Amino acid sequence: MTVAPESQSSELFDHLVSSFQNTDVAVSGNSIVGTLKFVEGGLASSGPLAGDGHFLALKFSNIDADATSVLVGLDPSQGTGLVELINDPDKNGVFKIHDNNQVFKVVQKSATAEKVQIFSLANLVLEEAQGEG
Repeated sequence: MTVAPESQSSELFDHLVSSFQNTDVAVSGNSIVGTLKFVEGGLASSGPLAGDGHFLALKFSNIDADATSVLVGLDPSQGTGLVELINDPDKNGVFKIHDNNQVFKVVQKSATAEKVQIFSLANLVLEEAQGEG
């Protein structure tokens, strides 16, 4: 499976990806690198994308043809756990980063195997809120 940054011109939760994720975000080996902007108020009025923070938008492709489940998310989670991707027609998602000590986890399951991919977030730069620093 391929994990890549979502297009800057994509709109997720009524926000352009470019409003919270800089153009330098990339997947490099087993790391996600780049700069995330601080978003005051979050991307949603309630739920896991509410409240001030940093947000990461990813696109998923080349999912194994025999996959019966694809779970994606942050570890440790802040209460949302991994979410199922297999039935998402857009195969993308946005995730609220609480700190860059978390990792991004992908679990792809089939009838006979389970593949786990772990991506470090340690090299993501989390910009400070406007007026701070």
